[in-house]
Amino acid sequence: MSISLRDQLLKAGLVNQKQVKQVTKEKQKQKRLENKGQVEVDDTQQRAAQEAMAEKVKRDQELNRQQQEKAEQKARAAQVKQLIEASRLPKLTTEDYFNFVDDKKVKRLSVNTLMRSKLSSGSLAIVSHGGGYEVIPREAALKIQERDAHRILLLNTQVEEPAEDDPYAAYKIPDDLMW
Repeated sequence: MSISLRDQLLKAGLVNQKQVKQVTKEKQKQKRLENKGQVEVDDTQQRAAQEAMAEKVKRDQELNRQQQEKAEQKARAAQVKQLIEASRLPKLTTEDYFNFVDDKKVKRLSVNTLMRSKLSSGSLAIVSHGGGYEVIPREAALKIQERDAHRILLLNTQVEEPAEDDPYAAYKIPDDLMW
């Protein structure tokens, strides 16, 4: 069994029996006065401890929230990566290039005429992935845009078909001129 602090101090010779009795008498007297309401209870230490606990709980909640945000960001990044890798079109090696803007710089991507028309019409999109660029379908690009809009570099709005009674339907306006 463990020995109380009082008994340990007596055994070590740091206090004597008279001092122990005096301290216990003082404690009993203080308790009696507190119960009668004649002496105010000094609870500053308790209040300080409660405030410290409240502060610790608040800090822990903030840390947990930050960790959850990091985990969510990591999950979104993994989803975006998976979407890109699952839906990307194969890279082409042609002499025909499609130019687009990435961070105020003009970049180019090797495409064929079908891809060029689909990129211009909005059926395909260009996204940044792993230091490079990938071409993906519009549906995948919209899903990626929900999770991380900064990854989408080019996503044109789809052009609606002209009305049947449009007198200028025969005159197409070129949106991507070849030089």
